[in-house]
Amino acid sequence: MSQRTNTVKESRILKKRTISAVAAIPVVIAVIWFGTPWVTILAAGWGMGAAFEFYNLVKRSKGFSPLTYLGVIFVLLYIISPHFEGTPFNIIPVSSVLLTALVMVPLIILLVRNKDKENAFAIWAWTIAGVLYIGWLLSHYVALRNVADGRDWVFLAIFCTFASDISAYLVGRTIGRHKMAPYISPNKTWEGAAGGVIGSIIISLVVVLISGLSIGWWGAVILGILISIIGQLGDLVKSLFKRNMEVKDSGNVLPGHGGFLDRMDSIAFAGAVVYYLVIFTMPGV
Repeated sequence: MSQRTNTVKESRILKKRTISAVAAIPVVIAVIWFGTPWVTILAAGWGMGAAFEFYNLVKRSKGFSPLTYLGVIFVLLYIISPHFEGTPFNIIPVSSVLLTALVMVPLIILLVRNKDKENAFAIWAWTIAGVLYIGWLLSHYVALRNVADGRDWVFLAIFCTFASDISAYLVGRTIGRHKMAPYISPNKTWEGAAGGVIGSIIISLVVVLISGLSIGWWGAVILGILISIIGQLGDLVKSLFKRNMEVKDSGNVLPGHGGFLDRMDSIAFAGAVVYYLVIFTMPGV
């Protein structure tokens, strides 16, 4: 493929990505701003869509079928679970009940059904992997939105991740020379990664300035760095998964971006990290 053809193709992809982002960002802002139940609804819808893509890729690549519908149900349960913490239903931690059920229920189903006995534990492992990777990670956004100043924390996690992704892409495309993980993602470079960190820091400072989050300038810088690094690691994890599945995109529902699973990688990792940083460093939130 010629250099010109590659350039034209990249320009078309960038145009599609830009249009999709312009359409989606106001919706995301509105959902985060108004909070419950809209954050939960968005996370649940996105998570279930990503779970279907995850299990479909495993089925196509590995030749056996994870327990798709059971996995999707558990993804939904994990995402809504933060709403039940601290309620009369919470006699024991909801997450403990869900984890126990997630381990046991698929095994019981695989034990009693009359097919795929030879792949039973591989099916079990992939079913659990999809739930934890998608449902457990995304549930942190629901929990984060419910803490003090939760709206601003979610904005910080989301927009720093967006800034990191966009900056890494633009810098890597412009001046990227040194490959970061050529086997996992050949197009990612160290220059792009550095650009992603800088972009995340800038947006972190802007969000803290506008929102008034009491973490100070150095806190904003540190959070910007951490969000970018963990988000880029999450993106590499997704790339490794797709390489294992031998596919380029998980779906085509989002023009220029692929599928639901393609767009939750860095965001899911970043949300979990910000949640625990807030919980552990700011007692009483």
